[in-house]
Amino acid sequence: MSTTLEKILANPDLYPRDVPRLGECKIASPVRHNDFIDEGDRILVTENSTVVKYLTEKLGREPSFERAGPHAKIYHDPNWTRVGILTAGGLCPGLNNVIKGLVEILSFDYGIKTIFGIRFGYAGLNPKFGYQPIMLNPDVVDTIHEHGGTILGSSRGQQPTDEIVDTLVRMNINVLFVIGGDGSLRGARDIAEECLKRKLKISVVGVPKTIDNDLQFVGRSFGFETAVAEASAVIRNAHTEAKGTFNGVGLVKLMGRDSGFITAYATIANPVVNFCLIPEIDFSLDELLAALDRRFESGKTHTVIVVAEGAGQKLIEGESTGVDASGNVLKKDIGEFLKRHITNHFKSKGVTSSVKYFDPSYIIRSVPARGTDAIRCYMLARSAVHAAMAGRTNCVVGQTGEWNTLVPISLATIERQKVQLKSDLWRSVIDATGQEFYLNGTCTDPTMAP
Repeated sequence: MSTTLEKILANPDLYPRDVPRLGECKIASPVRHNDFIDEGDRILVTENSTVVKYLTEKLGREPSFERAGPHAKIYHDPNWTRVGILTAGGLCPGLNNVIKGLVEILSFDYGIKTIFGIRFGYAGLNPKFGYQPIMLNPDVVDTIHEHGGTILGSSRGQQPTDEIVDTLVRMNINVLFVIGGDGSLRGARDIAEECLKRKLKISVVGVPKTIDNDLQFVGRSFGFETAVAEASAVIRNAHTEAKGTFNGVGLVKLMGRDSGFITAYATIANPVVNFCLIPEIDFSLDELLAALDRRFESGKTHTVIVVAEGAGQKLIEGESTGVDASGNVLKKDIGEFLKRHITNHFKSKGVTSSVKYFDPSYIIRSVPARGTDAIRCYMLARSAVHAAMAGRTNCVVGQTGEWNTLVPISLATIERQKVQLKSDLWRSVIDATGQEFYLNGTCTDPTMAP
């Protein structure tokens, strides 16, 4: 049983709970040429079949989330609405696309004139830093989607919640959008709860940003597809380098502190990888080196290894390097560790080999969003605006099947999503790489070696 299921079983009402509402929607929406959703529209949850089956039996109904979309009646009066938008945490492809989408929907659909771009994450709402907000409008954001990063800047770590809420009150902001990952969304939850505690009518809505794709119940995160595409190109280069020398090893380290989704998907997208190593699996250095020996002894002359940054941490001696400002444990460098040990292994055996090491992490997360990824950014932004104007708060927009939905932040951040080792995804990785063929020592017929 997964820890996610255990946590939900301890409090089953957490799963299908509605997101909080600031009050009754009484104002006619200015949105035109759009089909409005009904207040009771919900989307059945299908993402985690084990949880859904259990809760259906326990609750007597299938769990569902509120459908996202425009409402015929809204809560906030657009004429009096003042909006704040901030980006927090690490960079990710698509941040500027989301900012652009928020500003354009706020402006064109609701006619909102006052939109503050909060500088450098939550620090921009702490007066001690003195960061001046940027005034945003459609002209300012016109071409920002063509560039990576975020025009607002970002920072890690939460600021004092009470001071943030005080700032929102001073600025008369009644809608706050937070574009961020696990830690940033927890901060948004705290802000929303403090606003409700003070009886402040402020909507706090999150747009999930995690390049690792590790948030629960929100579907695939924006930026993930672009990251996989960029990683696939690096893997192709690593393969070329590995083939360029006898017993060449192309070693690529990709992002993924606790979840190996980028590494797994990139491996399937460009199946020239021979070993895919992710945080969800334990492997020993001796087993990996023995597998490399078996591969070369079978007649193969090159190998490509892709490893997630959080994999193999138990292999590296020494204490943890601490935590970053967001509270994330800083990982020891598995890429340099493997490069050093693979090089020394073949050198000690007198075997000719060459290891080419690639670490494209900051390159990948800094590029603009591509194709359907960019579309996802805009549609999530659209859903976030409609939710906020309808007075929803303490929620994050996500995707369930083909529909955008509203998920309580506490549920989306209940724990990090992980690659399930019995899933079709991981089975596809095993088939694409053939790594068990070497790791298990079953490579007896060189003509059958992948």
